Amino acid sequence: MEDEARSGMNLDGMLAIWSRRKWLAILAFAVPLTAAISIIAFVPNIYRSTAEVLVDRQQIPEKFVSSTVTSALETRFHTISQEILSRSRLEALITRFNLYPELRKRQQFEDVIERMRRDIKLELKSVDIKGQRGEATVAFAIGYQGNDPNTVSLVANTLASFYIEENLKARERQATGTAEFLKVQLAETKSRLDVQEQRVSGFKRKHMGELPQQMDQNLLTLERLHGQLRLNQDNQMRATERVQQLSSQLAEAESLLAAPRYESQGPNGPVVVTGPAETPEEARLQQKEQELASRQPYATDRHPDIIALKAEIESLKRTVAEAKRARAEARANEPKTDKPETTKPVSAAGTSLTPYVLRLKEALSEAQADRKVLKSEEARLRDGIASYTTRVENVPRREQEFIELSRDYESTRELYQSLMKRYEEALLAESMEQRQKGEQFRVNNPAVPRSEPAAPNRPRMFLIALVASLGLAVGAVLLAEQFDTSFHTVDDLRGFSPVPVLVSIPRILTEGDVSRGRWRMRLAASAAFVGLFVIVGLAYVVAHGNEQLVMLLSRGGGS
Repeated sequence: MEDEARSGMNLDGMLAIWSRRKWLAILAFAVPLTAAISIIAFVPNIYRSTAEVLVDRQQIPEKFVSSTVTSALETRFHTISQEILSRSRLEALITRFNLYPELRKRQQFEDVIERMRRDIKLELKSVDIKGQRGEATVAFAIGYQGNDPNTVSLVANTLASFYIEENLKARERQATGTAEFLKVQLAETKSRLDVQEQRVSGFKRKHMGELPQQMDQNLLTLERLHGQLRLNQDNQMRATERVQQLSSQLAEAESLLAAPRYESQGPNGPVVVTGPAETPEEARLQQKEQELASRQPYATDRHPDIIALKAEIESLKRTVAEAKRARAEARANEPKTDKPETTKPVSAAGTSLTPYVLRLKEALSEAQADRKVLKSEEARLRDGIASYTTRVENVPRREQEFIELSRDYESTRELYQSLMKRYEEALLAESMEQRQKGEQFRVNNPAVPRSEPAAPNRPRMFLIALVASLGLAVGAVLLAEQFDTSFHTVDDLRGFSPVPVLVSIPRILTEGDVSRGRWRMRLAASAAFVGLFVIVGLAYVVAHGNEQLVMLLSRGGGS
């Protein structure tokens, strides 16, 4: 019973409050709701279109062709974005598609460009790739928002094409720049290498034979020259001995032939020769036999000199035998006479014309010429030995000079080879970029016009405005009740004062009061209508074409 009484009292109290504050509640509810509905109705529609672009990795394996574009994709995105969002690019887009016509009338062009930058959204899509640190960008979405769906989609697709073109240009520009840089470095290094190569070649030509790599050859040549010198000295010794031997033989032969000889002819024609020997050949034969006899006690039969003497003796014996046989035949063919035997001296002047003497003189001349040639060869060998000795002695100093000179040459040559290899790789990479075989962007999903706006979300905003208006009305009523100190019921008076209440007189309305109440009602209704009309007008002025307000309301409403 008590609960029912309490609920009845609460209901009666609420009805009483509504009776007292209904106009305040209606005003607190209607004004913000009208303003909110007007703004929601008058704000423009914002359409958003997004173009999705895939990142195609390099089509040729990197183990065959290494790309010279080493900058990270995210860094390149930042660079390309700065290029695309530059004032010149955006100004061309605004003029091309006639964007923000109303805003351009009210604000400066820099503000319009800044507004367009805010309307452009770039979103990178990354995934984790096994074997790589961090995430790799595999795609990105470029979006744009505006009040015309067709224009928005065109702008979004144009921005996507800008990204594709700028990426190709940036990669090609970087590849070409790398190749050009390496080409310049290669030319400079080649010039330095040519100069150093000429210095090394000049050093080698100037000090030919004294280079470190010729040390072994010089030592071998020096050893060979020493061997040739020893052989030359042995040959000179033998040549000198031969000259002395031939000189003594010639003197002996001339002395033997210079002795007087007589030829006697008997009745039977035999010739009797007096003297040590009949012919120079016989004298030569006797000399060689004596020489052989003197050498045999000191040398074996296999000694080269003994063998040569025996061969010469045999030759002389045959010559002497042939000469005797020829003379005997000549005497046998001479006519016989009865003249007495006469003797005649042989002229000594004819001795120089004998074959034996001539051969001795020729052999002596040849031996003397050989000895002269050997002496010339000895001088040449000694000069060569001195020259190669100087070369060998100079090798350590030349080696140090050559090391200092070739150190820069070797380092420059290695640098040149390295640059040549990198330049060839850069040319391949440049060709790959020009043929669009490197990393490139490809539109996967182009932007299309949307039939429904992206903002504002009117049903959601209306619901929020309705709830907020109700809350505002309730709050206004509660606030008014809180600050109202008047007594509305007898119970309120009794609860406030201990003086007993004897009677309660209701309000007495006269016809004037009723008439005045009607006029106040009409005035209030008119004022409310005018106020609502003003609110609607202000809402139209504030909301019409105000895209910034749409975005603000969308963020505030969670849309």
